[in-house]
Amino acid sequence: MRIGILMTNTDESAFAEAHPRDGEKWRAALAPLCPECDFPVYSVKDGQFPEHVAGHDGFLITGSPASVNDLAPWLDRLFALIREAVAAGVPLFGACFGHQAIALALGGAVEENPGGWVFGATETQVHSPAPWMEAGPLSQYAAHVEQVTRLPEGAEVVMGNAECPIGGFVIGEGVFTTQYHPEMTHGFVSALIAEYAAKLPPEVAAQAQASLAEPADNDRVARWIMAFFRRARG
Repeated sequence: MRIGILMTNTDESAFAEAHPRDGEKWRAALAPLCPECDFPVYSVKDGQFPEHVAGHDGFLITGSPASVNDLAPWLDRLFALIREAVAAGVPLFGACFGHQAIALALGGAVEENPGGWVFGATETQVHSPAPWMEAGPLSQYAAHVEQVTRLPEGAEVVMGNAECPIGGFVIGEGVFTTQYHPEMTHGFVSALIAEYAAKLPPEVAAQAQASLAEPADNDRVARWIMAFFRRARG
C-alpha cells in the first residue's frame, strides 16, 4: 500500500528542529505494522501536494499548531484535496489538525475549546467503535485548543469525553479521524509540555506533566489505523 502523509505542521522553531518531523513520527508508528507499505511525505504547508490522489491507497493528515480556520492558500488546497479524495473513494485518516481539517472541508465546524488547552495524556471513551476498533476507555496524548463542534454530513462519532465530545469520527468506511496524537511518544510529549509551559496556565502545565505517569495506548490506535486502511482498500 501507498499511504501519503500530508504534513501540515508549521512549527519551524529550534524545538521542532531538535525532534523528528511528523512524517518521521508517523512512519515510526505505522511502518512496523506494514513493512511493505510506502509512506511518501508531502509538506503541504509548503505547497508540496501530490499531483493526483490516484496512485495512493490512502492519505494521512498530520497535526499542526496552525488553525484550520486560518486564511492560507495551502489550506484551501488541502480542503480541495480532502474533498477530491472522498469523491474518488481514497481513504482518509486525520489526527488533531487533520481531524479538524477533514471535518471543516466536508461541512463541519471547528471552534475554540470552551475550557481552553487540553494537554498531556487524557482518557477518552470509544463508545461506538467502527469495525476495526474495540470499545472501551482509551488513553491518548492531546495538545489542542480547538475542537470539532459540528460533524460533517454522514459522520458518526466513535469516541469522546466531556471536554471533547467529538474525539473522533468516521464517515462510512472511508474516513477515520481522532482529535489525539497516537504518533507522539511519551518522551516527546514530556518535552512538548516543557516547551509550552510558559504559554500555558500554570495549572494546565502541571496537570499535563502529572498525566504522563502512564504511557498512552498508541500501539492500539496504530493497529486501528492500519486496519482501517486495509479494510477500506479491500
